[in-house]
Amino acid sequence: MVVNRVALALAATAAAGLVYSAGYEVRAYRLRRFDVPVLAPGSRPLRVLHLSDLHLTPGHRGRAAWVRKLAALEPDLVVNTGDNLAHPEAVPTVLDALGPLLDLPGAFVFGSNDYFGPQPKNPARYLLPLERIREQNARTHASAVDLPWKELRDEFRSAGWLDLTNTRGSLTIDGRRLAFAGVDDPHLGRDRLDDVAGPASAADLTVGVAHAPYQRVLDAFHRDGYQLLLAGHTHGGQLCVPGYGALVTNCDLDTARVKGVSRHPRVGGAGAAWMHVSAGLGTSPYARVRFACPPEATLLTLTGER
Repeated sequence: MVVNRVALALAATAAAGLVYSAGYEVRAYRLRRFDVPVLAPGSRPLRVLHLSDLHLTPGHRGRAAWVRKLAALEPDLVVNTGDNLAHPEAVPTVLDALGPLLDLPGAFVFGSNDYFGPQPKNPARYLLPLERIREQNARTHASAVDLPWKELRDEFRSAGWLDLTNTRGSLTIDGRRLAFAGVDDPHLGRDRLDDVAGPASAADLTVGVAHAPYQRVLDAFHRDGYQLLLAGHTHGGQLCVPGYGALVTNCDLDTARVKGVSRHPRVGGAGAAWMHVSAGLGTSPYARVRFACPPEATLLTLTGER
């Protein structure tokens, strides 16, 4: 009898957790704010809206509406670190979500889920060694539906957003020059670091952008002098343990930096770059749960060094 009661209690707890994570938290969108002292002393603040991992389908009208309202923040720059799509017909939904944000200066890279349609996966696979995960991903993508990433790319470009796919570029914002380097998705092995290698161009701010925060990419950006590094991909761990945090990052970044603002290298002193990893706004349609890791967009206020 006692065993049955314990089993029932555990089952009820698990069911309640599933209802909370799949029914509430996965839709509990929130805006996080951080001040990052990365500019020269005395500089005027620069506000950057970092979006990532929208994973939109045509049915995600609530998520799209929430993202659209972010234009009221009036950021100086929008940086999108990929995984916008989760359906072959989702480009109009993405464009509707971004809406007035596309009228602002912006830069972007794509992730694997901009290229390949989502497929059912065993969640336990994320506990495997990273190389095993990447081997399984390669087999999965070989049979996946191709998504209309070229159409989305062309729309972003026509809006004036800077395409940072394995290239460098610059924007002038508020009279200040920002120099960028970006790579295609490192999780797919599409990053071409040789194409962007070399000291960062002289600028008021230098920014390295990637979808997935793999160490080789972060190290290369830091080595070349980029001051601010932006990435997504991790979903913040997606299913976290309260009081402990993420169990996995789905890349080789340590779990302590799975989301939020940190430094790279982690122990780098004054010479370390500032880094923000977004926990993102969506999930795969086949894993619509989050626990202790709400979906998010982030407003970074860049300020003068203290």
